Amino acid sequence: MPIINSVLAWIIKKRIHQIELFLKYPNDIQQESNRKLIAAARNTEFGRMYDFASIQNEKEFRNRIPIQNYETLKPYIKRLMMGETNLLWRGETKWFAKSSGTTSDKSKFIPVTTESMEECHFKGGKDLLAIYLNNNPNSQLFNGKLLTLGGSHQVNAFSNESYYGDLSAIMMENLPVWIELFRTPDLSIALLDEWETKIDKMAHATIAENVTNISGVPSWTLVLLKHILKITGKQNISEVWPNLELMVHGAVNFEPYREQFHQLIPHRGMNYLETYNASEGFFGIQDLSDSNDMLLMLDYGIYYEFIPEKNLSFNHEQAIALADVETGVNYALIISTNGGLWRYMIGDTIMFTSTNPYRIRITGRTAHFINAFGEEMIIDNAEKAITYACARTNSIIVDYTAAPIYFDESHNGTHEWLIEFENPPEDIHFFTHLLDEKLQELNSDYEAKRYLNKVMSKPIVRILPRYTFYNWLKMNDKLGGQHKVPRLSNNRKVVDQIRTITSHVH
Repeated sequence: MPIINSVLAWIIKKRIHQIELFLKYPNDIQQESNRKLIAAARNTEFGRMYDFASIQNEKEFRNRIPIQNYETLKPYIKRLMMGETNLLWRGETKWFAKSSGTTSDKSKFIPVTTESMEECHFKGGKDLLAIYLNNNPNSQLFNGKLLTLGGSHQVNAFSNESYYGDLSAIMMENLPVWIELFRTPDLSIALLDEWETKIDKMAHATIAENVTNISGVPSWTLVLLKHILKITGKQNISEVWPNLELMVHGAVNFEPYREQFHQLIPHRGMNYLETYNASEGFFGIQDLSDSNDMLLMLDYGIYYEFIPEKNLSFNHEQAIALADVETGVNYALIISTNGGLWRYMIGDTIMFTSTNPYRIRITGRTAHFINAFGEEMIIDNAEKAITYACARTNSIIVDYTAAPIYFDESHNGTHEWLIEFENPPEDIHFFTHLLDEKLQELNSDYEAKRYLNKVMSKPIVRILPRYTFYNWLKMNDKLGGQHKVPRLSNNRKVVDQIRTITSHVH
C-alpha cells in the first residue's frame, strides 16, 4: 500500500506544526488548558461544589481545590458507573480504564470520557506516529500492520450502559473501522480475557502478516515474541517479520529488556520509541532517537502541577505550575484532565531533564520505593544500577523485585533482591558488588547508610528459577495487560509471597 503509506504519512506530519506551537509557548498553552477545563466543568456537581464559575486564575484554582486521590474521587466514580451524569465532567461517562489498585481496592477504575479518548489518548497515538515519521522520513510503516498487545474489556457489574477494561482494549474498541486495515490480530483475539490462550492465538494469527510495528508492554511482548519463535522454529523475529521497524513501549523502564530485544530482533534498522501513556492520560512521547527522555505533551486537555517529592504531603499549597519546575528534582505528578480528574495525584514521580523544551523522565512511584533506613532509593536508582551490573557481567534479566530486610539483634538491615535472569552472571557475588557500587554512586543517602556497613550491609541478591515471576503474576490473576511486577517495596509482602512459591531460590 505505498500510496496509502505516503498519504497517511503526509496527513500525520501536519501535526508537527502544532507540536512546535506548544514547544514555543508552553506556559501559555497550559494556562489556556486550565481555563478550558474549568469552563467545561463549571456546571458539574464537582464544579458547583468548588464554584468553578468564579475561579479567575491558576492560583485560585490551586488554593480552592484540594489535591485528590482515588479514594477521594471513588464515590463519584461509583455513581458514574451506575449511570449518573455531570458529576466530574459534563455529560455521561461510559468507559472506565481498569488499572492496578490502591491499598483498599484490588483495582482502580479511571473515567475515560469522549473528550479524553479523542483529545488525549487518540491524539497521543497520532502524535507518536507524527514524531516518528518526522524523524524517519523513509519509513514504510503503513505498508504493513501494527500488532497491538493490549488487554481486554467487559461490561461492568454496575450498569449495562458502562464498560471497563484495560485502557489499550478501550482504545482498540473505539478506534475508527478503517484502522482495522492496518492492525492485527482481529478484535476477537486482541480482546480475549484469558491471557495464555490469547498469546497462543495472537502468535498463530500474526505469523503470516507483514508486521511493521509493535505496541506493548516490554515484558509481555517478549513472551509473545518467544512463543512465535517456538512455533515457527525461526532463529529470530527478523526472519518472521523482515519489515519490522518500530516498537512502541511504555509502562516499565525499557533498559533492563533492551538487550533481549536486540537478540530477538537483530535488524539494524529497528527503532524503539517510549511513551508515557497511563490510564489517567497520555503524558509523554520520546521525540529524540538518541535520548530516552520524553517530551511532555501540553495540549491534550491536561493541566499539570508538581510537588517536590521531598516535600510530599497531602497539602495543595505545595504544588507548583509548569513554569516553576527545575531540572534534576523529583516531582510527584498532579493532573487535572478532560476525563474529570481534578488535581489528581496519580502516584508517579518524574524528573525534568530539560525545561526548553519540557522533557521528562519517569523516576518511580510515590508508593514504590525503599526507605526503610533513610536510604530513599527510588526506581530510577534501581533501574540504572541493574542495567550497569548486567552490562558489566554480560547478563540479561527477565524481571526483579526488591525489599528491605530489617535489623535484628545480630544483623544490620539490608536490601533483598529477587532476580530472574535470561542469562545469569557467572559470578553472582561480583554482580552484587557492581549493583551495590552503582547504587552508592547514584544515591548519596544509600551511600551514607552503607558507609562501613554501619547501618546497611551489602545487598543480598537471590537468583530465581525461570518463570517464577510469570507464575506469581498468574497466581495473583495479573497476567497480561498493564500488570507488572512491583520493582521496589517498602515492605516485604511481595518478596515473601514470591519466595513462598518456590523452594529453589539460590
